[in-house]
Amino acid sequence: MANTDMFQIRTEEAPRLPAPISTTGVIGWMRQNLFSSIGNTVLTVIGILIAYSLIAPLIQFAFIDAVWSGDNREACLPQDGGHSGACWAYVEAYFPQFIYGRYPTEEIWRVNIVYFLFAVLLVPLAIPSAPFKKINAILFLVVFPIIAYFLLTGLVIGDAVILPIVETAVWGGLLVTLVIAVTGIVASLPLGIALALGRRSRMPIIKLVSVIFIEFWRGVPLITVLFMSSVMLPLFLPEGVTFDKLLRVLIGVTLFSAAYMAEVVRGGLQAIPKGQYEGAMALGLRFWPMMYLIILPQALKLVIPGIVNTFIGLFKDTTLVLIVGMFDLLGQIQSSFTDPTWSTPSTGHTGYLFAALVFWTFCFGMSRYSIFMEKKLHTGHKR
Repeated sequence: MANTDMFQIRTEEAPRLPAPISTTGVIGWMRQNLFSSIGNTVLTVIGILIAYSLIAPLIQFAFIDAVWSGDNREACLPQDGGHSGACWAYVEAYFPQFIYGRYPTEEIWRVNIVYFLFAVLLVPLAIPSAPFKKINAILFLVVFPIIAYFLLTGLVIGDAVILPIVETAVWGGLLVTLVIAVTGIVASLPLGIALALGRRSRMPIIKLVSVIFIEFWRGVPLITVLFMSSVMLPLFLPEGVTFDKLLRVLIGVTLFSAAYMAEVVRGGLQAIPKGQYEGAMALGLRFWPMMYLIILPQALKLVIPGIVNTFIGLFKDTTLVLIVGMFDLLGQIQSSFTDPTWSTPSTGHTGYLFAALVFWTFCFGMSRYSIFMEKKLHTGHKR
């Protein structure tokens, strides 16, 4: 720094000073988002008090007073007048049934292979930068369902039993939940897109059929659809013709979800400016190339939240299959309450807490992935 009698001239850059602690890090974030004004401060304090009043008892029940090991109900009963916490020993004892239902123990390895293949194929399919996307999609959507079908149900060629037959009546737990949810999600999306396009079609017959289909399925509760598909449908079939109960449920859930998916997709199609259609037609594109290359990619991108919301709702609605005698995860948990070996005041609460954790994990995962895809696809107009 050069000095003179009247002023100073700096000849080198001054050292950079760190930002004030009160404006960076956790403290800065809290001051900006939680305590930026008197009103926000009051609301933050009230929110903390409400959260504490709800979370503290849950932590007390699930962890502090919980019983983690034991062989029967005696381990989970309140001791010396104390509180009765979560009986995680009961969950450990029933865990195989919660995951596999009454699937034969010696054949559980087949379910494990299906779980493994599902995860191995789904993870790279969900990663946008993963290579070999087309091959991965074909394996997941075409090859995997065939392999999973024969692994889960069995395979008999002539008189040779390759894999013993396992009736769907003994399936249960998370296996049934995932089979119904994944099948419904994968099948309802393309069917919903077709119905949405049909409802916007200029061909009267196609439009009328699409409207009737959508309005019919949207006007009937899912619990009624399941009951009709499981109990009433066989009455209308020719004598000797039967469908597996799980197959009936899958068809009913898929058709029901497709009707709601069609309306979500139709909203995206209506949000596309008319100029996009005119520009595609000006390029000489016919209807299907125009939809596949220009319109649908934009429309589906706009309605990602609605699509995922429908998927989440479908995943949670799988619990309704209990009404037709199929024991999904929640149904399997409820059926375990009748076992006197683990009958305690906290058994029911623990079972429902376990079910809530499982459903929340899957639904939260779908929600976060949808947010990730939204941010990745919204490249033209960042929010």
